[in-house]
Amino acid sequence: MSCSRSGLILVGNLDESAKKAARWLVEKTPIRTLRDWGIKFSLWPVHFTTSCCGAEFAAASAPRFDAERFGFLPFLSPRQTNLWVIEGTLTRKMAEAAKIVYAQMPEPKFVIAMGACAIDGGVFYNSYNIVKPPEIFPIDFYIPGCPPRPEAVARAIIMLQRKVISGEYVRGGKRVVK
Repeated sequence: MSCSRSGLILVGNLDESAKKAARWLVEKTPIRTLRDWGIKFSLWPVHFTTSCCGAEFAAASAPRFDAERFGFLPFLSPRQTNLWVIEGTLTRKMAEAAKIVYAQMPEPKFVIAMGACAIDGGVFYNSYNIVKPPEIFPIDFYIPGCPPRPEAVARAIIMLQRKVISGEYVRGGKRVVK
């Protein structure tokens, strides 16, 4: 198979050629733009509350702040979500569960660290059983504060949407930058 306009020639194994052709078609501008638009308005976070930041996260989805208008709809199952908001302190025991949740999420995956505890341990920074999420997961955005306001959650969502539209996100464990 060959495409004369772009000079793409696919020879050899039929399955490999079909995969290359599909990848080439998906990376064309109109389809890539449509895909990124769909991802932008389908940021569905998994609920993984480990401390008080969960109350502010819930407030961000409440009617007063209405994060759903940004395409931000909390789900319970990690297999239907692509955004993980780490809400607070992460202990060693919960870090094992967090790794399982992260592994079950489909690509592209996005991670937001919410609160001082999720960023650097907060008031528990010198405890023996606290794990810093940036040491385990690729964090896309940080929301500072103890606890951070729901407006900060909305701002992080908007910033993540801008990142998706620009095409800079993790795909297959590798950071993609256009």
